[in-house]
Amino acid sequence: MLIDDPADPRIAVFQGLRDHILRQRREKSGGDMDGVFVSEGDIVVERAIQAGYQLRSLLVDGARKKAIPAIVEETGIPVYAAAPNVLQHITGYHLHRGMLACFHRRPVPEPAAVLEHSTTLAVLEGIHNPTNLGVILRCGVALGIDAFVMDPTCSDPLYRRSGRVSMGEAYRLPYSRLPAFPEGLDMVHAAGFTTVALTPAGETNIGTLDFDADQPVALVLGSEGPGLSDATIAAATFRVRIPMSGAVDSLNVGSAASVAFYAIQQARRS
Repeated sequence: MLIDDPADPRIAVFQGLRDHILRQRREKSGGDMDGVFVSEGDIVVERAIQAGYQLRSLLVDGARKKAIPAIVEETGIPVYAAAPNVLQHITGYHLHRGMLACFHRRPVPEPAAVLEHSTTLAVLEGIHNPTNLGVILRCGVALGIDAFVMDPTCSDPLYRRSGRVSMGEAYRLPYSRLPAFPEGLDMVHAAGFTTVALTPAGETNIGTLDFDADQPVALVLGSEGPGLSDATIAAATFRVRIPMSGAVDSLNVGSAASVAFYAIQQARRS
């Protein structure tokens, strides 16, 4: 079905992607887009389907020559074709990768359910930037993280930019929201996890950690700039740092997460 008007009501769910802050508000609980999220690009859309998310509708570049992936066609959902100017009007950029997909959200599990089925966990505080969150999630899948839990202020892991940056890996990891920190860490400790707070001021080199193979471990990461709050750092079991060379005192939180995830796996005694 050809779409030549950006205001066509059939693609209303894709409109408003240019203002990412407003879009995130609209997709939150209580917003007019509550219950859906948008992803972009063949690979990312395929991975969302593989992760079990139900596809609602698809908007593709009308000039597209490449066939629609079979896994998408098999869903039988409406496919709308739009002129390039329509897509650019919606997104504001040429970053739609030729395909925009709208999915139904699933209910977010309670923290206890996620904690019960995890051994290696990422705990996130104040990760507001969806790009950083996407990097963290992709690294988590690649480096053995079972799930992640977030404080109430973290960005939406299903937001379009997080999905794009993570190459769809954001959809694979179970996640939940904790109560405000540091109180939310009490739930993590009660589930038997040792918590490891990553901070430049940590007294322990992360490379010296040592855990039993089956010990539940939660790595606690804070936002770019301010990092973890003092209260969260104090509540953690361990406070660790990544050793730095030269005048550099810290890394981007996505880079730091990848180093720390690997270090946690190496710290487990076989």
